[in-house]
Amino acid sequence: MKPQLLKVSKGPAHSFSVRQDLVPHFNNKWHYHAEVELIHFKKGEGTQFIGDNISHFKAGDVVLVGAQLPHYWRFDESYFKEDPKHSADVRVAHFCENFWGDQFLQLPENKALKNVLEKAKCGIKINGKTKTVVAEILERMLTAEGTEKIILLMEALNTIANCNKITMLSSLGFSHNANASSDNERINAIYEYSLANFRNKIHLEEIAAIAYVSPNSFCRYFKSHTHKTYSQFLIELKVGHACKLLIENKVLIKQLCYESGFNNFASFHKFFKQITGKSPLNYQKEFMQQASS
Repeated sequence: MKPQLLKVSKGPAHSFSVRQDLVPHFNNKWHYHAEVELIHFKKGEGTQFIGDNISHFKAGDVVLVGAQLPHYWRFDESYFKEDPKHSADVRVAHFCENFWGDQFLQLPENKALKNVLEKAKCGIKINGKTKTVVAEILERMLTAEGTEKIILLMEALNTIANCNKITMLSSLGFSHNANASSDNERINAIYEYSLANFRNKIHLEEIAAIAYVSPNSFCRYFKSHTHKTYSQFLIELKVGHACKLLIENKVLIKQLCYESGFNNFASFHKFFKQITGKSPLNYQKEFMQQASS
């Protein structure tokens, strides 16, 4: 399952790239790149795949993705329609770890920067007040020039390094072999079909046909490359969707069980707590408390 290698353009006058994206379909393929990625979702929400992590992203989120770590941002379907209420607005910076010189990160004063880039190899979600600070720095980087731009990047990374409210995303066991044979269309087809149909029962023969392999081959293929079964993958998609509905607070908890593709409340409650560590009600209460603080 090799993700697409993305070539990031930085321009001849710059050593790294900072840009604003206003469309929901930017890099909406399973991909990786040699650069570290710092991204802020000012507007928009959807499902994010980072290494072997599947979770919901929303407006305000700030994520740091390490070099060579495969990832995929999939905005919800409503963002692909002409609806001004659902518009994407993203700020993203891409930079190589050694763009400031091979010895820079070896300096004793830069130990914190080196450590945060090491953690980023698994993907980091920044939480609390720190994400607002980093988002503001990234905003300033859009218009900064010269040395100021480099100083702002260092400031953003240093702020993340000193944050004690971060969430590690991908597991340490996840590995990506950049030399594996290309299989981009197959994995994109699996993801797209799963995202569109996870609320209904997806039969093994059905998803295997999407991937153009036999059912037995599909099981081996999926688990060997993602370190999880396809059933576990679907459960994580369903729980992620349930988290989104809980945050929106538009559906009763017993109703969102079925809205998320679970057949009964008992299994929904079991898998939700297994993945999030909280009951649906406690998850919603904690989010509401954080939102109002």
